[in-house]
Amino acid sequence: MASSAVGKISREEFRRQKDLDAARKAGTVPAEVDKQGRAINPHIPQYIAKAPWYLETGAPSLDHQRRPDDDLPAGKLNEWYARGERAGPAATKFRKGACENCGAMSHKTKDCIERPRRRGAKLTGKNIAADEVVQDLNMGYAAKRDRWNGYEPSEHNKIYEQYAAVEDARQKQREEEIDSQTTTDLAAARKLAKATTAGDAEFGSSDEEDEDEDKYADAADAVGQKMDTKTRITVRNLRIREDTAKYLMNLDEDSAYYDPKTRSMRDAPDKSVPVEDARFSGENFLRQTGEAMEVQKLQLFAWQSAARGNDVHLNANPTQGELLHHKFIEKKESLRDTNKISILDRYGGEEYLRTAPKELLTGQTENYVEYSRTGQVVRGSERVKARSKYPEDVFINNHTAVWGSFYDKTAGKWGFACCHSFIHVSYCAGQAGIEAAAASSAANLLRADSERHAPEPSRAAEAAKMPPPAGKKSRVGETDPKLDQEKLDAALREERKRRNRPADDDAEGDSRDKRRKYNSFQGGQDVTEEEMEAYRMTKVSSEDPMANYRDEDL
Repeated sequence: MASSAVGKISREEFRRQKDLDAARKAGTVPAEVDKQGRAINPHIPQYIAKAPWYLETGAPSLDHQRRPDDDLPAGKLNEWYARGERAGPAATKFRKGACENCGAMSHKTKDCIERPRRRGAKLTGKNIAADEVVQDLNMGYAAKRDRWNGYEPSEHNKIYEQYAAVEDARQKQREEEIDSQTTTDLAAARKLAKATTAGDAEFGSSDEEDEDEDKYADAADAVGQKMDTKTRITVRNLRIREDTAKYLMNLDEDSAYYDPKTRSMRDAPDKSVPVEDARFSGENFLRQTGEAMEVQKLQLFAWQSAARGNDVHLNANPTQGELLHHKFIEKKESLRDTNKISILDRYGGEEYLRTAPKELLTGQTENYVEYSRTGQVVRGSERVKARSKYPEDVFINNHTAVWGSFYDKTAGKWGFACCHSFIHVSYCAGQAGIEAAAASSAANLLRADSERHAPEPSRAAEAAKMPPPAGKKSRVGETDPKLDQEKLDAALREERKRRNRPADDDAEGDSRDKRRKYNSFQGGQDVTEEEMEAYRMTKVSSEDPMANYRDEDL
């Protein structure tokens, strides 16, 4: 809502305005337009779009947020008063209303800045000055108070050229005097240049003239250092300006923390890059590389020596601290060797201290080997056997081969080669498992079935007609049954009656069966083939979808 009507509005009108603003923000309704026909952004906050009460016009507009054209200065920023310029040639006679002193029309007599004449131009009519250029510049607040407004930059070039000429002449004079000297002592040359500098007083003086000889002798400072010529102190910068800032190496917000006060980053900015390939690996990594460890050991030695009462300070006298540390290490190594030799001479055991070379222990070698991008050996050594990321040569449940070492083309399954088992968690049965798998294969079963249905030879027929040997009884289901249809129908009726018997009769029959003796069925109580076939035909299968179906007519 760019502007709201003055006065109190009703609740319905307020809700209507809210809905209109929401529709304008969603883009379903065109944006509001001001007087000039410009669209007003509906996302501008109300405290910015709404005009104050003293600027309220009743129409939507953003003019109260824009600078009025009347407040803008008429002149440009580089415009200034034309000082000393004349409007044209001087007049030949005095004009009415002109300055009585000089005769110019641009100012009055009391504002004239020329030397007062004994007899002014009004009386003499001679030496009338030309009119000055009068300007009325409409400048703003900042232009009036600009200290450099009206300054001519070309004036500075004259001063620069003058100083450059003096400096070139001074340097040329020094070079000629140094070349004329027979001595090569640099100190004498500097002394002569300093004496020459003291006599150069043609063009002012400077506080840094005493150090001019260092300007030419030491032309360039060391990288990362700043020489203060007044205090003669070398200040070490924290960062070389040519290097990339540490916080610009990785712009991710979750990367390593950067401390802007000390300009340090402890961790690596990009942890995905290896440490040896990264441009910067963090302050903690740098503290463990190069000579940083030696400096830490030297500092620790200075602290421990000072704690024992010795006058050792690393910053006050670093050379003394380094020499004492070097002597301390040599003495420590000599004492260690002396103690080792004395202990070995007394107790022996030197043969146990002889170990293999470090290269053999760590597996390092000087053989040249080339690897591809995928880690394979290209040249220089034998090809390494490719290994899988999964466990290899792991045998379970007494197996001597791994799972997947055997494949059956007929069944299309994988298994163990030691026992031809297709079950992953099975126990190995060895050669017996192979024979059982071969006997239970589909090809073997089909061959046995074809042999069983093939016409039997005459000898097989005679053998079938012969009675079984004495003392041996054929088991039910071992031979091909020859069923009698009448006996089979009777057995089916009896089996169905037994299955449809109520639960009480079954319980009573079970109690009678429990009272029977162990050998009570011996004799003529054998199960016939018809009764066995009837039991199979009426047997309920648990996987049969019609297992719970029962025909009431039977």
